[in-house]
Amino acid sequence: MNKSYVEQYSKIGMETGVASADPHRLILMLLEGAIASTAFAKNEMQRGHLAAKGEAISKAINIIGELDLSLNMDVGGEIAENLRRLYDYMSLQLVDANLHDDEKKLDQVVQILTELKAGWVGITDEVRKTAQAQNLECAKETVSYGAV
Repeated sequence: MNKSYVEQYSKIGMETGVASADPHRLILMLLEGAIASTAFAKNEMQRGHLAAKGEAISKAINIIGELDLSLNMDVGGEIAENLRRLYDYMSLQLVDANLHDDEKKLDQVVQILTELKAGWVGITDEVRKTAQAQNLECAKETVSYGAV
């Protein structure tokens, strides 16, 4: 009974985090979720829990599908195309890992997702720095305009 309260609280916390997150944070959350689900699938595979392994792999595939849906193919150009191919590749690796209990394929997907996450964190940091610099410049202009 106590466990269900903890699960409900965690779910509310996650929903609140999603509702208040900016688009960069949402992508980061999806990447983190895909990594966690894939790692959980490996653990369940090692324990011989086929149903839990399958559910975790399905969850990871669904998250990767959401990442794919978030791509703006009109604006993203070659980068979006490459990400789409990478998402397709990871989904196929996950399906194959599920069918053949292949831990190496799960490890490969986690490695790719981890590298994407690191890149995304770098992009997010750069976007924040640029936005802060623009806000600072705007504030300076406002102050100098008001001083005239």
